[in-house]
Amino acid sequence: MRVILAEDSTLLREGLVRLLVEEGHEVVASVGDGDALLSTTAAYRPDVIVTDVRMPPTHTDEGLRAALEIRNRWPEIGVLVLSQYVEKRYAAELITGDVERVGYLLKDRVAQVGEFLDALDRVAAGGAAFDPEVVRRLLARTTHTDPLAKLTIREREVLEKMAQGHTNAGIAGSLFVSLSAVEKHVNAIFDKLGLASTAGYSRRVLAVLRYLGS
Repeated sequence: MRVILAEDSTLLREGLVRLLVEEGHEVVASVGDGDALLSTTAAYRPDVIVTDVRMPPTHTDEGLRAALEIRNRWPEIGVLVLSQYVEKRYAAELITGDVERVGYLLKDRVAQVGEFLDALDRVAAGGAAFDPEVVRRLLARTTHTDPLAKLTIREREVLEKMAQGHTNAGIAGSLFVSLSAVEKHVNAIFDKLGLASTAGYSRRVLAVLRYLGS
């Protein structure tokens, strides 16, 4: 696939370039700030961009804001955020409305090369990939205001896997349960969240958005 990397750490950026090239991917550009990410994306239209959150000049949220603009302007381009931080406001906004071609991983996952490459492939193919720790931090809330409090522990585990972008078959394999058991849990989640089957809407997407955004 054709990839653009945005990372202000030269050492990490060059390491990622080498890793992706060795895996057979084409790195069409590697940049160190949000403005350069936007301009190179406009010029090259890659399959996926991989970006850090905090980059020059303010080292706050330039990379994530650039990722949001890319999703708005070129929704066909996959966006994989790779960061040490979970920026709750923009991370929730990143997946609002469409959970296709998007991912958010913590940089620790780079050390686990297989997981990073799998996430990149999944995002490029139109799927989603969210680090479990990102999901947990986004979901930190008190139980008395939690609309998901009615879910059982197993149902929350299933919904967390859905939020990470896994299919029912993938969830079954990950949790070591049958596919039919996962399907029952998913239907129970829909019922408890009050998500009726409505033409034109994906209950799975709505459940994930409820999970991440409430």
